[in-house]
Amino acid sequence: MPKKIPFTVARLQAIEPPETGRQYVYDQKTAGLALCVTATGSKTFYLYRWADGRPVRLRLGRFPDLSPETARKAAVEAAGHMASGRDLVAERQARRKEATLRDLFEHWLETHAKPRKKSWADDVRMFNKYLGEWHHRKLSAIRVPDVVVWHHKIGRKHGPYQANRCKALLATMFAKAFEVGCAGSNPCPPVANFPEQSRDRFLLPDEMRGFFSALAAEEAIWRDFFLLCLFTGARRGNVASMKWEELDVAGGVWHVPASKTKNKRPAAIVLCPPAVAILQARREQGNSSEWVFPSGRTDDHVIDPRKAWSRVLKASGIKNLRMHDLRRSLASWQAAAGASLVVIGKSLGHADLKSTQVYSRLQLDPIKESVSKAAAAMLTAGGVELLDAQQNGGTDAQAR
Repeated sequence: MPKKIPFTVARLQAIEPPETGRQYVYDQKTAGLALCVTATGSKTFYLYRWADGRPVRLRLGRFPDLSPETARKAAVEAAGHMASGRDLVAERQARRKEATLRDLFEHWLETHAKPRKKSWADDVRMFNKYLGEWHHRKLSAIRVPDVVVWHHKIGRKHGPYQANRCKALLATMFAKAFEVGCAGSNPCPPVANFPEQSRDRFLLPDEMRGFFSALAAEEAIWRDFFLLCLFTGARRGNVASMKWEELDVAGGVWHVPASKTKNKRPAAIVLCPPAVAILQARREQGNSSEWVFPSGRTDDHVIDPRKAWSRVLKASGIKNLRMHDLRRSLASWQAAAGASLVVIGKSLGHADLKSTQVYSRLQLDPIKESVSKAAAAMLTAGGVELLDAQQNGGTDAQAR
């Protein structure tokens, strides 16, 4: 017969462990409340009762972390839930199998981010840097108050813009949480974003000389990469994934397929003379890759230019300039040269490629003229002469 005693702290402490295996001691006051004592000396409270015609043993917690009185209350509460039809054991097993935030991220990355986002590598970096403490947390354990504290912590340390981008990533992931079996609500929408000011930063005239001088000291691949970001006004992800087959260098047009554009429409980006010279020089260097900017270590294109960008900013002494500001710089210098908003907008991504080639060229001619003027003005402000690629076999930017 099972041994029964009135559970008290002193009596439970006095129980000696068995020589082998385990033994159960039952409480005289609460039906089904048992203490399991193992040969190693561990003591754990369980609720033992019959449910749906079968014996069920539900773990309540360890002694002395759980006192006898607390164990009694937990046993009574659990017995009530079981009497109402809940399968507490199955619920606990489901929680143990519940997806963690890392499980969700890996699922979202492979099924949603990589097939659709060119910037998925930035999402990986953001997830590892800002969500590391939650990697192994169950999804149901991430609640609105947790997100509020986490969001404000990032905002204080890294600024409101970064905090809002991190929250957007988390919200996007949670929108697909049902695909990994999580039935809970998304904890992010109730959390308000920090207010952001629209950014109007671009390369200023007195910054051009230092910028071009710093680029001249970089290795060719990064120097050319940043120059093309500046002279085309394209997003850095598009420049990084630029393919030779997309380029009509002789015609001065870069045809960006719809799969690479933000609005999922094909775009025609004009290539001003400095951009053409850079591309001609890179082609003449014998690059056999399909990419204009191959990784060199893999068959893919370059992915992360941040280290090179940091070197350029440090060498030039320029503060508070982001890579995306190069895109804004082209538009700003076009505006300074008198270009219309329509021309500036099309130079940053003309999307009409359904017309004939002749009609497309007629549309792009004034845009090409505007971009060329802006590029020439930037080079002049920087005191830089872009050497002719065919005469010099390179794309070195030299300061006068």
